[in-house]
Amino acid sequence: LLNLQPGMFVIDGTVDGGGHSAEILESIGPSGKLLGLDWDEALLEECRGRLGSHPNVTLLHGNYADLPEILEREGLPKAHALLLDLGFSSAQLAESGKGFSFNVDEPLILTYSSDRTPAHEVLRGMREKEIAQMLFDFGEERFGHKIAKAIVERQRKSPIRTTKDLADTVKDAVPPSYERGRIHPATRTFQALRIYVNDELGNVKRILENLDRVLQTGGRAAVISFHSLEDRIVKNAFRDMAHAKTLEVLTKKPIEATEEEARTNPRSRSAKLRVAELKDEY
Repeated sequence: LLNLQPGMFVIDGTVDGGGHSAEILESIGPSGKLLGLDWDEALLEECRGRLGSHPNVTLLHGNYADLPEILEREGLPKAHALLLDLGFSSAQLAESGKGFSFNVDEPLILTYSSDRTPAHEVLRGMREKEIAQMLFDFGEERFGHKIAKAIVERQRKSPIRTTKDLADTVKDAVPPSYERGRIHPATRTFQALRIYVNDELGNVKRILENLDRVLQTGGRAAVISFHSLEDRIVKNAFRDMAHAKTLEVLTKKPIEATEEEARTNPRSRSAKLRVAELKDEY
């Protein structure tokens, strides 16, 4: 759907370990150029080990939401295509040391980049009402008020510093029958806090509002989202720009994993791909 051709300049705004970028490079050939960004320094270093020696690849530490400024700073033109994979990586879940998984007891940091304030510090500075609102807005958590109250009460006794501290606090605050056991009771709380401390939804909005500063006319943007909050933002932004005749949506419905892919890669089950092309009227 990105319609990649030899010689194109393509941006992978969430390069991670370089899997998508390696596929892009095959399509754009030796005359093409790739800019890869990642906000997570550790993941970027991993990608450098895989793609760093490629002569037509530039890998930079940065937030994709800042792409207009990054292109200007680096003296790079607008791109023919942009890919954003909004999911976080298996490496971050497994042993990031930042607490992305409540199944591993780690410091409650949850930030992609070291320049963000760690989650345990952010949480300590929030009032009960603010925590409840965050859980509702970014986790769609129906027990947000109970969890917020439990978090504040726990903080009065001893600070929440680790994933276990937070997961245990949430588990004790919700009914035993929470989600009928389908997900861990702390799943929505961790999602909400991660989104909040990284301003993830704000980043998605910023890049979509500035596509004309990142892509040339006819350039295509592909966005892979993994939860309804992100997908809703992408869907609405593409729809609004299509109504304004500045963009053509190429995926009338989001593309999802086939049954076969979902079996071999369970995390693809929630992925939704939307693609659009910038028009002359922009």
